[in-house]
Amino acid sequence: MQNRPPLFVIPTYRLRDVGETIHLYDEHFWRNGHAIPMVVFDDSNVHNQQKYYALLEATATYNDLYYVGPREKEAFIAYLNDRLRDRKLEPLVRNLFRPSYGGNRNYTLMYTLGTRMLSADDDMRPYALVEHSPESLEQDEVCRGKLLKVNGDGFTRKSFDILAAFLDVLGRRVADVPANHARGELLRDSAMDLETNATQGLVRENSLLLDPGDVPDDAVVKVAQTFRSGTNDIDAIDYVEMFLDDEGQVELDELNDVYVLVNFRPAVTNKNWRIDCGVAGYDNSFGLPPFFPTRLRFEDYIYRLWIQQQGVAAAHVDAVQTHVKSNYMRSPLAAEVFNEEVSNLLKLKIKSTLSKVEDLSISFDYGGEVTAEDCDRILGRITALHARVLGAAAATVSHERADALRRFAVTLEKAFYGFEPDFFQQNLVRIVDDVISQFKGSLELWPTLVEICYLQKNRAGLPQSRVQNKRRH
Repeated sequence: MQNRPPLFVIPTYRLRDVGETIHLYDEHFWRNGHAIPMVVFDDSNVHNQQKYYALLEATATYNDLYYVGPREKEAFIAYLNDRLRDRKLEPLVRNLFRPSYGGNRNYTLMYTLGTRMLSADDDMRPYALVEHSPESLEQDEVCRGKLLKVNGDGFTRKSFDILAAFLDVLGRRVADVPANHARGELLRDSAMDLETNATQGLVRENSLLLDPGDVPDDAVVKVAQTFRSGTNDIDAIDYVEMFLDDEGQVELDELNDVYVLVNFRPAVTNKNWRIDCGVAGYDNSFGLPPFFPTRLRFEDYIYRLWIQQQGVAAAHVDAVQTHVKSNYMRSPLAAEVFNEEVSNLLKLKIKSTLSKVEDLSISFDYGGEVTAEDCDRILGRITALHARVLGAAAATVSHERADALRRFAVTLEKAFYGFEPDFFQQNLVRIVDDVISQFKGSLELWPTLVEICYLQKNRAGLPQSRVQNKRRH
C-alpha cells in the first residue's frame, strides 16, 4: 500500500479563497521535488460553486488538480444509496457526508482509501513562523512557542519539506521511524486541559511536554501532524482574552498577536489528545473511522479516542505549518464560544462512556442526557466572562473599543439564550440529543460504506472532476 502515491487534500467551504492555498502548497511541493495529486473537497452550495469555480480554474499548478463539489458529491451519495438498496438508510448516509466540519472530511477519507493522505485546511500555509534565536528545549519538551506582536521583528518565516516529513512516519512501524523522533506515552500542552483541549486561561508562552512511556516497535503510525504556528489551535474564548488583554485592539476580528515557535522536535506517541486535523496526515491504506459529522467543531475527537488502541501510534512530524485564520464566512465569535462549550461537554460525556474501539469505528453508551449541573457549570463560566467584557467596556477610554466590547456582550448573551437556565438547558438538551443520535447511527453504517467505496474506488473510481487549469512548467 505504501507504494501507492499519497494524495494532498484541501477540505473547504470558501471556494473564493482556496486558490491561494493551492498555489502556495503546489509551489512548496514542487520546490521540494515532489509530484502529488491535489484534490479540493468543496462544501459550497451550487450558487457559490458556479460563482467562484472559475477562480479555481485560473489557478495554475505544477501538480494535477481535482475537484469534488456539489455535483460530484450528489453522484457519490446516489451511488451509495443505490448500493445499499434501503431507503431507511438514506438519511444516515446524507448525515455522514452533510455539509459540516466532519461531513466534508469524510469525503476525503473515502476518496483516499488505499493510500496515505495529507490534509490542510484552506487557511493553512506551508511555512513556519520561528523565533530569530531558537532556544534549546528541555529534556521533556517537544515544542515551545510564544505569542508575539504581528508587527514585531522577533521572528522569521521558514519552510520545511512537509511531504517528506509525513512520509517518514505515515504507515510505518515505530521501529522504522527515523531515530530523531522522541518516544513517549502522550503530549501535554502546558496551557490546555489534556482530554478536552479546553484552554486553562490565556498565556503568552506554552510548551508541549512528553510523558514517558514505551511505544511498541511494531505499532503503526496511522495519524500524524505537523506542528503549527500563526495560532496555537486555541479556543474562541482565548481570542476574547487576547482582546481584553490588548487595550490597543478595537476590533475582535483583528489578530494583533501571532503564535511563533521557539523550537520543536518530532515525536511518536501511544496517544494523542492534541490531534489537529487542519495540519494532519493519515495512513488510510485499509480504512479509518469517520470524523464526527457535526457542525460543532470537534469532528476529530473520535481520533483522539480511536488512536489509543493497541498497535496504533501517532506522530508529530519534523515540520511546521502556519494558520492565517481567515474570517471570511466564519461564524461570529460568540457563536464559536457556544460551539466550543457544547463540544467540550460532549467530549467528556463520550469519553467517559466509551465501550469499544474497532478498526473502523468506536462505540459509546452516552445517550444525550444533560443535567442541570452541566448547564450551571457552562453558564457560570460564560456569565463571568460576560461580566468581565462589560467591565472592560466601562473602563476603556476608546469609544470604538467600548462599542466592540458591548456588541460582543450582547451577542454572547443571545448565543447562550439570555443566560436563562431553564431555556438554556431545554435548547442544549435538544442540540445534544440530535448530535448523539446522528453519531451512533452513522458509526454503525460506516464500515459498510467503506467496503462499498473500497471496491468501487479500485474498480472505477469515485466521482470527481479534473480541473481544467493551466499547468506550470
